[in-house]
Amino acid sequence: MNDLAWIETAITAARPQAIGALLRYFRDLDAAEEAFQEACLRALRNWPRNGPPRDPAAWLILVGRNAGVDAVRKSSRQTELPDEAQLSDLEDAEAGVAERLDAADYRDDILRLLFVCCHPDLPATQQIALALRIVSGLSVRQVARAFLVGESAMEQRITRAKGRIAKADVPFEAPGPVERAERVGAVAAMIYLVFNEGYSAGPAAQDDRAGLAAEAIRLSRLLLRLYPAEPEIMGLTALLLLQHARAAARYDDQGEGVLLEDQDRNLWNRPMIAEGLALIDKAMRHRRPGPYQIQAAIAALHARAATPADTDWPHIAALYGALERMQPSPVITLNRAVAVSKVQGAEAALSLVEPLEGRLSAYFHFHGLRGHLLTQLGRTEDARAAFGQAIALANTPAEAAHIRARLDALARPEV
Repeated sequence: MNDLAWIETAITAARPQAIGALLRYFRDLDAAEEAFQEACLRALRNWPRNGPPRDPAAWLILVGRNAGVDAVRKSSRQTELPDEAQLSDLEDAEAGVAERLDAADYRDDILRLLFVCCHPDLPATQQIALALRIVSGLSVRQVARAFLVGESAMEQRITRAKGRIAKADVPFEAPGPVERAERVGAVAAMIYLVFNEGYSAGPAAQDDRAGLAAEAIRLSRLLLRLYPAEPEIMGLTALLLLQHARAAARYDDQGEGVLLEDQDRNLWNRPMIAEGLALIDKAMRHRRPGPYQIQAAIAALHARAATPADTDWPHIAALYGALERMQPSPVITLNRAVAVSKVQGAEAALSLVEPLEGRLSAYFHFHGLRGHLLTQLGRTEDARAAFGQAIALANTPAEAAHIRARLDALARPEV
């Protein structure tokens, strides 16, 4: 970790609290974002010299608020900007602010920010895109990749969403039961996409997106504390915990990806798995199944298998079938094909995969799975072509290295 990495970690962790508080203060998303960015720049100048503040979120909120007010004053030519030292010297003010900005305030501010971004007046895609950009700080490029659209199109989508919220005079208090029912699905989807962005990253030492998985779990736990009787939020939290529990085993010492069946299960985080299993068991007792609960149930079957041979693939295939009926998606069909290959063989799985090419031609995992199935069927040249397409679409060096290993294996003569 370089000398400034701790600053980036502190800023990332404080972002939801700081943005939420600044949004409450300025009642404008652009103003809150600009104030936060200015506070971050000042943190980069001051923290290396003065050391970390007692409460980074409180520091960023106070500096961001002052910077935002100064920006308004400057633009209106009402007063001169205060001296830089006056804004940056927070030694006396920080303790009082930290005491006022306690955990309860943070929860309210984060909740307010999540639900403002997921306002029902916005189309669902704009809700989630805006929340990903504002709450978790994903770049426009990262958000665009999550939606499989171009960067410029996503920039326009986010800009339109901000404009509509600005015109809607959105209230900034915590939502009541009606608003919760309208918006909680979009909030959950946002958290899930944040997790996927981190989960698909390379090892934490090589890709700074890896920390987004832990951030998503933090947000999901927060949502669960606020809505403890919602089985789908239980399912979402269980899903993220069960997936993230395998983090230490997903990459080898060289940073190359390790397939689930080849992972050292002794490296799995057993307390995290136990928490996830307890949550999904509790959720299922409500008898109101939903997509997150089904996905968590699939992850639970993997977690409960002591060895790869113990995995209950027929049950997993059936769960993917139920998920596909509930939430039709080519990606879900692709995942079901993996389970089908374990139960019925590569030919049956390939028959599910081939029709997806038109919709998943730009999706790395489609070509990787297709190449794997073709290899099993002895169609070496077709497999080589599929792996070549997968490498071209790899999102991380680890993904590309994994596919190159498959190509190398094809090139080796059989003994």
